[in-house]
Amino acid sequence: MQVVLTIVGEDQVGIIAKVSNALADMNINIVNINQNIMQGFFNMVLIAEMDKANVSIKEARDVMTKLGEEIGVEIRLQSEEIFTAMHRI
Repeated sequence: MQVVLTIVGEDQVGIIAKVSNALADMNINIVNINQNIMQGFFNMVLIAEMDKANVSIKEARDVMTKLGEEIGVEIRLQSEEIFTAMHRI
């Protein structure tokens, strides 16, 4: 199953490192990253594969939400199907 992570917040050193390390700890594989910084705000959309994950999607979501709170950004993790359905016109 693929998941979509969206990360938004004030830019700072280490956001990508902390997120990718947390995903690696859960054995979640990153397959695509698109990120930019506009006027000091960091914005990233990350696609990851959970087929070999050692956690459930709920546990992964909880870990990423907590990490976002710790580093001062908003991190949302959703299944790709839900993300696509929510953003369909």
